[in-house]
Amino acid sequence: MSGVAVVIEDDEAIGGLVTAYLEREGFAVRWERTGGGGLEAVESEDARIVVLDVGLPDVDGFDVCSRLRRESRTPVLMLTARDEEVDRIVGLELGADDYMTKPFSPRELVARVRAILRRTEPEPQPLHELGDVVIDTRRKAVTVAGEPVQLRTLEFELLAALAETPDRVISRDELLKRVWGTTFPSGTRTVDVHVAQVRKKLGRPDLIATVRGSGYRLRPPE
Repeated sequence: MSGVAVVIEDDEAIGGLVTAYLEREGFAVRWERTGGGGLEAVESEDARIVVLDVGLPDVDGFDVCSRLRRESRTPVLMLTARDEEVDRIVGLELGADDYMTKPFSPRELVARVRAILRRTEPEPQPLHELGDVVIDTRRKAVTVAGEPVQLRTLEFELLAALAETPDRVISRDELLKRVWGTTFPSGTRTVDVHVAQVRKKLGRPDLIATVRGSGYRLRPPE
C-alpha cells in the first residue's frame, strides 16, 4: 500500500501504535491530536484513508466524521472506546466505512484498512504510457520504444511508485517507505542511487525529474 493516511487520535500510545503499523504497511502518516487539525490534514494531504477516534479533546469524533463525509470521499475507519451498539450504528450512519472498538489488534486494523480500500478504490491502471516508455504493473515489465528493459525488483517498484501519480513530486522519504517499506540511516541516498540506475537503463534521463529539495517526479514527454 501507499499514499497518505491521516490518524486523528489524542492518546499518545494508541496514536503511536497505529502510526507505526500504517507506516509499516507503506503509508506516509500524518498524525493529528485534535479534530480541527485532522480536518485540515485530510484536506491538505489529499488523504487516502482516515483513522478517527471518537473521544477528541476539541470536538466529538462523530461531528468530525459527519463533516468529512459532507466535504470528502476519503474512507473513514472509526476507532473508539465506545462499544455500545447505538454508537456503532451512529458512526456507520454518519458515513464511516468501518468501526473498531478499543482495545484492538493493530494487525486487524491494517486488515480492515486493506478491506476498506479494496471496496472503495478502483483497480489501479496496469499500463502507464509515457511517450515511448510503457510500464506494465500487472506483468512487472517495462518497454522503451517497444523493446523490453530489464529492471531489478526494487528499480521497477521505484518506477511504478512514481508512475502512480506522474505529475506529483514524491519525496525521498516517502519513496523509501513505499518501495523499501522502512527507513534507515542514509536511506535517501539509496533512493538517489536507484533513480540513477533506472534513468541509465531506460535511456531516458529526462523522464524522472529531480525537484531540488523535494524529491522526484515523472515528467511525461510533451
